[in-house]
Amino acid sequence: MTELTLPHHPFGTDISDTDIVAQMQNASGWEDRYRTVIQLGKKLPVMAEEDKDEQLKVSGCESQVWLRHQQVGDHFYFQADSDARIVRGLITLVLAAYHGKTRTEIGEFDIDGYFDSLGLIAHLSPSRGNGLKAIVEQIKQLAS
Repeated sequence: MTELTLPHHPFGTDISDTDIVAQMQNASGWEDRYRTVIQLGKKLPVMAEEDKDEQLKVSGCESQVWLRHQQVGDHFYFQADSDARIVRGLITLVLAAYHGKTRTEIGEFDIDGYFDSLGLIAHLSPSRGNGLKAIVEQIKQLAS
């Protein structure tokens, strides 16, 4: 595995949870939201193949998802990737909420309220919804 220096991505810094909520609320219907999620996923850096280690896999996801983290001072930074386009997009929603935050900020963030405001969960298959929750839980564990 390469040395843990995570690549810069805009989620949690240039693109915040507030930005994503605004984009989703401006979307006209589920298909438009779906396209927005796919477009956001294209902005997520691809994880190097040698970094897609078995121990970095998020269990509970139907697709393959890898999650790395780095703590710098009190702040946590994340890199994640998936073999599925829609899941890469869903990862961006989570990273916008948690990337660069402190343990306290991660613990106090109302992720359920955030997902509700995006209007997505009801349109995801149960396995995708469970996978999304598994990614959130893994981030919370890493930050605890």
